[in-house]
Formats: sequence, C-alpha cells, structure tokens
Amino acid sequence: MRFLPLAFFLGATISFADDAESRVRGERIFQQTCIVCHQAAGQGAPPVFPPLAASDWIKANRERAIRALCEGLSGPIRVNGADYNNLMPVQPLDDPAVADVLTFVFSSWGNAETTVTPAEVAKVRKTSKFPTFDALVRAHAFAPLPAAPKGMKVREVVQLTDFATRLAGPDRDGSVFVLGQNGSVSKLDIANKLLVPLVQPADFLKAENTGVTALGLTVAPDGRLWMTTNRGMNDGGPHKLNEIVIWRSSAPASTGAVKLEPWFTHRYPYGVGPFNHGVSHLAFGPDGMLYVSSGSRTDGGEAGSAPGIFTGGEVETTACIWRLDPKSVKPEIEVYARGLRNAYGFAWDSAGHHFSVANGPDINAPEEMDFIERGKHYGFPFQFSNWPLEPKPYPYTPAPPSGTKFTMPVKNFGPAGGGKQDGLWTFDAHSSPGGIAWCGEDFPEPLRNGFLVTRFGNLLGESRTGTSEDVGFDLLSVHPQRDGDGSWRARTESIFPKLGRPIDVLNIGQGRVLILEYTRTSSFKDGLGWLPGRILELGTEQ
Repeated sequence: MRFLPLAFFLGATISFADDAESRVRGERIFQQTCIVCHQAAGQGAPPVFPPLAASDWIKANRERAIRALCEGLSGPIRVNGADYNNLMPVQPLDDPAVADVLTFVFSSWGNAETTVTPAEVAKVRKTSKFPTFDALVRAHAFAPLPAAPKGMKVREVVQLTDFATRLAGPDRDGSVFVLGQNGSVSKLDIANKLLVPLVQPADFLKAENTGVTALGLTVAPDGRLWMTTNRGMNDGGPHKLNEIVIWRSSAPASTGAVKLEPWFTHRYPYGVGPFNHGVSHLAFGPDGMLYVSSGSRTDGGEAGSAPGIFTGGEVETTACIWRLDPKSVKPEIEVYARGLRNAYGFAWDSAGHHFSVANGPDINAPEEMDFIERGKHYGFPFQFSNWPLEPKPYPYTPAPPSGTKFTMPVKNFGPAGGGKQDGLWTFDAHSSPGGIAWCGEDFPEPLRNGFLVTRFGNLLGESRTGTSEDVGFDLLSVHPQRDGDGSWRARTESIFPKLGRPIDVLNIGQGRVLILEYTRTSSFKDGLGWLPGRILELGTEQ
C-alpha cells in the first residue's frame, strides 16, 4: 500500500514577490503532495509513475501539465521515450499553490521552463472539469453515509481536518485515540463528536527529525501509548536510510499528561521507488510481547536504479513481523515471521490465532490474509499468494533460499472479496487490505466470531490491473476456519461498501466498531483528489 500524503490549501492568498520565493513554496508543496509518486529527484517510478526530471512531456505540454493538477490526468502519455497509462487524481490546490509547485518542477532537475503564475493557472482552470477552485472544493464534499448492514446502524462521529492513519484503544477508561499521519495524536470524544488534541509532532520531534510518517499506534495494557514513525534520512553513508522509531508515552494516556519518548530506534536502507512501506502496525499479543509489522522496501525484490538508493533488495528486517520484549531496556528485534510484503494490519481471534492482511505487488497477484506462526515464511519476494514459483512473476524475482518452505495464505471461498468456488488466496489484487479487528459474541450475525477487514481500494489504473472496476473501498467480514491438513480457508462477505478509502477499523465493545476513512473519495474511477476523511461508528441497532 502506498499512501499519498496530500496537503490541501483552501483559498489562501499568496503574494508573488519573486520566482525564488515561489520555488521555495513550491518545493514544500511538492514534498507534501507529489514526492511519493514522482520521488525526491523527480525520477518517478517507471513503469507506473512518470519522471518529472528533464521531462520532454512537460516541455511540450505546458498547458496540459497545469490542467493535470486542476482536473487530473488519465490515458496514455509518452515521457522520455517510455509509455505510461495510469490515473493521476486532481490535486486539491488553489491557483497560487498550483503555480508554486509547477514553478518549482519547471525549474528543477534539468527542466528550464518559465515561471507559472496564478493568473495562468486560473485561465487554464476555467476550461477544466472544475472551472474554479471553489467548484473543486464543492466536488470534494463529504458523501452521504453509506447504508449500514442489516441489523446495524451507522453514524458520522467526526470529520477530519488532516490525514489520519490509525485508531487505537479503547483505553482503561474507554478512551479512543487517533493517529495523524504527521505524528499527532488526538483523543476522540465519541459522545460529543469531538477530537481533542493530545500530542503534536513538535512535542516529541526535534527540528532535525521532522518529516516523519506515523503509521502505528496502540494502547498498552498499562494504558501507555506506543507509536511507530518512519523518516527518510542521509547519514553520509552510501545510500539513503529509513529511520524507524518506536515511541512510548511516559505515563498512561488517561492521565492527560502524554509525553512520548523514544524506546527503540532501527535503520535500514530506504525503499526503491514508492515502495518504502516502512514500519506500521504494532500491538501487544496474548503473550504480552510487542508485535510490529515491517513492510517491504521493494515491489517484488527489484534492485532499483535511483542514485543513492540501496540495490540489494529486501534486508533482514523488512517484509516481516517483528517481536520485541516491551520490558526490555535494550530491546532487540526477533524476526517472528518472514515473507510478508506489507502487513498493514494484524490481529488475534478469541482463541489466540494470529492473522495478518498484506498487500501484494503491482503484477496483479492477489492480496493475502495469512495465519501467522513463529518461524514461518510466507513467500515474499520469492512467491506471491499461491502462484507457482515458475514462471517467475518478474524477470528479477530472486530464487528462494535452498530448503525454504513457504506457508500459503488463507483461501477465500467468497462470496465476496475476490472469492471463487475454487478458492482465491486471498483477496482481489490491488484491493489493499488495511486494518483488521476481531468481533466477538456481542456482535450480530454475520459479523459474530469473525474478523472485519478494511480495504483501502485500488491505486493503479486499467493498464496496470487489466480491469476498469473499482476494488476495495469497503469493509469485509471474514470468518477463517482450519481444514484437516492445517491450512485455512475463509468465508468472506463485503458488508459495508462505498467507503472513503477505509484504512483502519477498531472494536470499541458492545457490538460497535469505529471505521477510519482516509479520504472522502469512495472510487478510483471518479478521478477526484484526496482530502481528509472522517470517522464512522457502526453498531448494532438498540
């Protein structure tokens, strides 16, 4: 899963003192909105995202480049001799912001185009799908609530003003916490539909450590908050690094005096292209140990060719689940399970069985639900889903280590999520499973004694997936059961569709869950840009 941290600017008036100031502002916007796909040096991530550096397409298509930010871009284009056919959503930026970021791009990495002005952007925007910035904002209004599953009701708890990545709790006093992508933490007042700020990045990050991506938050049995952050950095070595920090609050969150302190730090080579998935979910297992998901740094084991990026594929501590002792003063990583490309969510059932859901590669392999056991290998980057080892999925797919046995994913026998009568292992390609939560006896059928899994939705266009249909954007109910040979199968139903890129789900008790929508858009095909989503409550009818 590749998250696009899109900032948005609601009509702020900017004075254009000179081109240099515009470039500075534009670079900041680029880092917030464009860098994930087009990369820090504008090199892009072929064959999915085209380069901006020394771009012949930009030179020949100035007005179309402006229009791309104002209304999106789809269909085939040719850039520097290579063909691309993906979808770029409209960017929710006003005229001055579009002018700034394009001025930066047009004058960077070998491009030598002239400054873009707000007046030029406004002129192009008038001929676009959204003739004014106000029209664009109106098009991104929150959608009506989707229909709740039978026997349940849904309500909106809060609309978010910034992107959030994780829900955590309930605490000992019933509190729920929301993690912002930038490292902020808020307490959710469900009854009064309020978010109360608890932690800001400046409270625990030093100036030189800003620019983190926070993807994991949990509440320990003693009430303390634990968080994961990722940060790209250079330390003067041969390649860029991803710095992982696990933070821990010095006191229980219920005290209100939350101070985050670094508990564990680890570094490994930064990812290839947009595939620096980083460390995300963390949770305490039934054994009291801390489990942490570390995603892959490649799509499928490729070397990559960007300057300053490690070319050795996956490393010891990527594409796996870690286990650490939370009582340790000097914690060490135990690689608990390997071969998991990007397990954004994992959870345990009432019997203590450990399951994760993971995203597959761009080559259209099914996404996976895996039954996690210590010491097992789940295939990545040598085998995807239950595909055979030969022919290789990619020309560069590495040969598996001699004697390695791979554990197959859970078979999906449907009727939803991609399941077929002969079993899909496990979900539709590119549906991007995210958060996962167990539902106990307090939930109604068909949710009772099963998992709920959010599916963030596809990120790649028809040319890459072979289909124009949306997949994901929903909440699945998944009921695994073990077969006699020890393998697992699951009955899967899509119970709550048309959600705005749901990224996490949290069981808050009494037959209720919270669903975190990352954005407002509930479709890939609509081509709309991304604005922060909302939190919904789904519960049994009383």
